[in-house]
Amino acid sequence: QVQLVESGGGLVQAGGSLRLSCRASGSLFSISVMGWYRQAPGKQRDLVAHITKGGYTNYADSVKGRFTISRDNAKNTVYLQMNSLKPEDTAVYYCNAVSITGQTHYWGQGTQVTVSS
Repeated sequence: QVQLVESGGGLVQAGGSLRLSCRASGSLFSISVMGWYRQAPGKQRDLVAHITKGGYTNYADSVKGRFTISRDNAKNTVYLQMNSLKPEDTAVYYCNAVSITGQTHYWGQGTQVTVSS
């Protein structure tokens, strides 16, 4: 099993920045990809960004150029630096980890990000 604990959400004005952190614990040898998803009220949960153990990254088009995902394998932590935030970035952000087999997804409890206009 893998446990994920997020931190760093909050309220920020449009144009501001936040950094989310997600620390993993447990059976970390089984994890390959880690990433962030978000879910706004009444909408589905969508991928924001993910990063492999080797550092390959992928971003949703809506956040490219504004968000940066990074990973510290020594600290078992993945980060999401969010700059130039927009009101439409408001959502609950969930940390995600995927097993090497791709068959198991682990989720954090979620952290609220609110961007005011």
